[in-house]
Amino acid sequence: MPSRAGAPGPSGAEHAGGAREKTTGDVRIACQGRSVRTEEKPCGRYGQREESGHVNGQGRLAGRVALVAGATRGAGRAIAVQLGTEGATVYVTGRTTRARRSEVDRPETIEETAELVTAAGGTGIAVPTDHLEREQVRALTERVDREQGRLDVLVNDLWGGEHLIDFGKKMWEIGLERGLRMLRLGVESHIVTSHYALPLLIRRPGGLLVEITDGTTETNKDYRESLYYDLAKYAPLRMALGLGTELEEYGCAAVSVTPGFLRSEQMLDHFGVTEENWREGVAKEPSFAISESPVFVGRAVAALAADPEVARWNGQSLASGQLSRVYGFTDTDGTRPDAWRYIKEVTAGGREADDAEYR
Repeated sequence: MPSRAGAPGPSGAEHAGGAREKTTGDVRIACQGRSVRTEEKPCGRYGQREESGHVNGQGRLAGRVALVAGATRGAGRAIAVQLGTEGATVYVTGRTTRARRSEVDRPETIEETAELVTAAGGTGIAVPTDHLEREQVRALTERVDREQGRLDVLVNDLWGGEHLIDFGKKMWEIGLERGLRMLRLGVESHIVTSHYALPLLIRRPGGLLVEITDGTTETNKDYRESLYYDLAKYAPLRMALGLGTELEEYGCAAVSVTPGFLRSEQMLDHFGVTEENWREGVAKEPSFAISESPVFVGRAVAALAADPEVARWNGQSLASGQLSRVYGFTDTDGTRPDAWRYIKEVTAGGREADDAEYR
């Protein structure tokens, strides 16, 4: 849900294409009594271990393997951590490492994400990967196969095109290479990753593909300025529908999931606030009152991954607020923000309402 002022999109992440990573190693962090290969300490923002009550592999996803493609920050990082909270082994990928930043030039790294996954009760494995480089993605999936022999959950949270969005411009006024790069970052990266990872996912029934996007099928039926952004955020909806059809015969499922107004690291910086005082941003943008932390969508994906009846959602477009009502989880403040209903009824519909009705 990007701001017309140019704020980042919903995932607040960047994970495909652009600057090449020279680092090829990984980070395996076990912060509870085992060795840690860094002096940096994982922050507590994403490791919501206390709500689940699961510690060190005893969660609902113990023994399961997930790949979160695009887990450097934002929604991807929170999804990885919440899968870890449930005991999963989580491979986290992205372009920004402690050795090098991507073109987005943010400080968050995939090594930090891996540490947070492990601190939350799972096993985090960071693998620097440019998901537009096919051989890197092939090597990634071969490594998962070699080390784990299975893949239960694939999350495509690949984006990183916020800095390329041009609001207020017609398609022909936007540089062609700039626009096409948005499509590579937001669409091609998802296709490349699915091409190499899905053959591993379908080996066992129950596998789940999650396409992270901005908006639902209902909200995205209207034009999402600009054209390139519109296409980049609608494509994952179609991928979930199409791949859900193709995965069904293997007993696997695909869904698309969108957060609402996401308080990613980039969004907090845009409003000049922190997660602790985020409500001060409402003075700049009233709709920020119904924003949600990244943990909310993380819990949504973890709930789907742990649901033995997840096939009931196959091919569907889902939202974090919608899933919170089904599975009973909340955001970190105990509320259930429903940004898309707010947009439909208040922003677009003109209804006068208290923001609290949508939290």
